[in-house]
Amino acid sequence: VTDAAGNQDFCTTFVIIQANQEQCDGEPLLTVGGNIATEGNVHVANVEVNINGSNLNVMETTDINGNYNISVPAGGDYTIVPSKDINPLNGVTTFDLVKISKHILNIEPLDSPYKMIAADANKSKSITTLDLVHIRKLILLIDDNFSNNTSWRFVDADFNFPNPQNPWMTTFPEITNINNLPANALAENFVGIKIGDVNGNANGNQLLGSDDRDFEGTLTLTTDDVALKAGEQYTIHISANEFNHFGYQFTLNFDETVLELVNILDGLSTAENFGTTLLSEGAITASWNTADAMRVDENDAVMSFVFAAKADAQLSDVMSLNSRFTPAEAYAANGDLQEVILDFNNHTAEIAEVELYQNKPNPFAETTTIGFYLPQADYAVLTIRDISGKTLKTVANQCAKGYHEITVSKEDLGARGVYYYQIKTTHSTKTKLMVND
Repeated sequence: VTDAAGNQDFCTTFVIIQANQEQCDGEPLLTVGGNIATEGNVHVANVEVNINGSNLNVMETTDINGNYNISVPAGGDYTIVPSKDINPLNGVTTFDLVKISKHILNIEPLDSPYKMIAADANKSKSITTLDLVHIRKLILLIDDNFSNNTSWRFVDADFNFPNPQNPWMTTFPEITNINNLPANALAENFVGIKIGDVNGNANGNQLLGSDDRDFEGTLTLTTDDVALKAGEQYTIHISANEFNHFGYQFTLNFDETVLELVNILDGLSTAENFGTTLLSEGAITASWNTADAMRVDENDAVMSFVFAAKADAQLSDVMSLNSRFTPAEAYAANGDLQEVILDFNNHTAEIAEVELYQNKPNPFAETTTIGFYLPQADYAVLTIRDISGKTLKTVANQCAKGYHEITVSKEDLGARGVYYYQIKTTHSTKTKLMVND
């Protein structure tokens, strides 16, 4: 290839032509296949299963039931390698940090080798506080992937751990080898492990990320509703009516044209419990946990921020708490999963209408995520169209109240360019633009 300036480069590629349905004379074909599911028997779709050997290198993606089947010549030696490295936050919340903390302190050890492998976020063959740091950075959107690990790992389903309390005592097989394939091999199964998810709630398919959690009660955070004056700084102390919890997470939103974050003060939460990579979008992500439930008096601050006001406004009009980036939820001492809301002197700041957020990342090359918020349960239809108006992808679902997200890949669009995406509910329609670069 030569560009306009005369710069030149080249690459070498190979095209392997296969007759995988016995159309041609030659070696008979056999089928290698199996199933991939989690320890909890959740089927794992979209796993790339590579089979290589005997001058062959083929790949198939598992279907919605976690199945794969690949035709290969009989008598060959083959290696089966599954991989999946997308949606690292799938199934990962601060509650996983609670359970990992309990394991580290030997309060409540993780009860399976698969959960221990999931907890080893930095792939160090051990579970330490460094794993908590890595997972928390992901929840806070400081990092967008595991720095030394993949989103999923896979273990040969036939493997028995010699010591289930220490899965790293011996090297566990993440591939399968078949020598001199004599017949169909249809039980080459693997156990899928979602890294960071130790309570097993990852979605094995995740075509539609949905906020379908069942809340039992509410953690109400409160602060004074301040009349802001341009040029002044304000310390915003946020307390709780009843706080006896293992942890919480949420997104604190503010109008970036009115407020500017100056500092995060130490208290129950410290700066490490907050993500500030999205300040330009008016958002602070939060994640805090402890191994033993902690009680805080009603008048004591759970967290404190210092903001500078750039314009006159009422605080309740420019600040809110929801699941915009990091889903809002709390974990009570009695085990209840709770909703989190922010109250300004009995004025609850919450989104009262449908919100459609800008896709992340934008522009994107491979995949991007579209998020939206519903103030109430509703039937929602997300449609993606090209600039000519042609519909390229539609996802429709009865959605619960709260935050939802949908992953879009370049394959859904077919070509690079500018696209419209629209969310339509019973009462609202909103549209945004995105770019596949």
